[in-house]
Amino acid sequence: MPLREHLIELRGRLIKALLFIALGAIVGFIFYPQILDVLKHPYCDLPAKYRFQSANSTECQLLFTGPLDGFILRLKVGGIVGVVLAAPFWLYQLWAFITPGLHRNERRWSMAFVGASTALFAAGAALSYLTIEKALNLLVSVAGPGTIAAITVDRYIGFVTAMLLVFGVSFELPLLVIMLNLVGVLPARLLLRWQRVSIFLIFVFAAVATPSQDPLSMCMLAIPMAMLFEGAVLAAWLHDRRKARREAAEPFANLPDDVASPLDERPTRIEDPGDVDADTDAGSTAQPPPRL
Repeated sequence: MPLREHLIELRGRLIKALLFIALGAIVGFIFYPQILDVLKHPYCDLPAKYRFQSANSTECQLLFTGPLDGFILRLKVGGIVGVVLAAPFWLYQLWAFITPGLHRNERRWSMAFVGASTALFAAGAALSYLTIEKALNLLVSVAGPGTIAAITVDRYIGFVTAMLLVFGVSFELPLLVIMLNLVGVLPARLLLRWQRVSIFLIFVFAAVATPSQDPLSMCMLAIPMAMLFEGAVLAAWLHDRRKARREAAEPFANLPDDVASPLDERPTRIEDPGDVDADTDAGSTAQPPPRL
């Protein structure tokens, strides 16, 4: 396709993805009270002595200080919900745009990667939700007695959103490793050679990437990431081992689409169909002379 047609297709894919996100944002805007109750649950589970609570109310409350903060917060929560709900749809639009440029053996795994990426992101977000309460309890209690946390709703939602995104995106690491291994960019022998360094870098990444940067959040992110990475290394090793056996049995089976197979230069006997038909009509069983 010419560049202009690629740009037209990209524009169409983006419009479809944004449309799905907008529909999901409308759902998030409508169900905002229920979604906010779920998001503020970790904060409300803190001991009452550590969080602000007005004297005239027994409910857990979050503060906002600007006249537009409430409306902006509702839009922000709706947008986040829209991106999450529409993830399978905009991921499909992304793969639909990329797939024509991939090799045949790479296109086979496209839909599997879309499903696996959605499941891994959901698993990371669920783990972050469990981590937020413990991290908040640790961070708020560090201030000591005589202090209270009057957290504004915009900063709290920003903190929760950052935790969900960091954990969800980080859990995509094994999928990236396996994908690079399947296309031949990252062989298993290289992963095994740099295995210890990779685990160390995972802990460094977890210490820097977590919004709270506390030891508990770092370990809650780094340990599952390291386990997922080890599983990806094992899957890459099994794939390379199976690929090596298959290539040994069939030398030309796994050639890329853009590489021609080598020619067999040995002479082969070619029979003339006319001679065979003539011999058959004459009732003769003699074989025609070989021709090169």
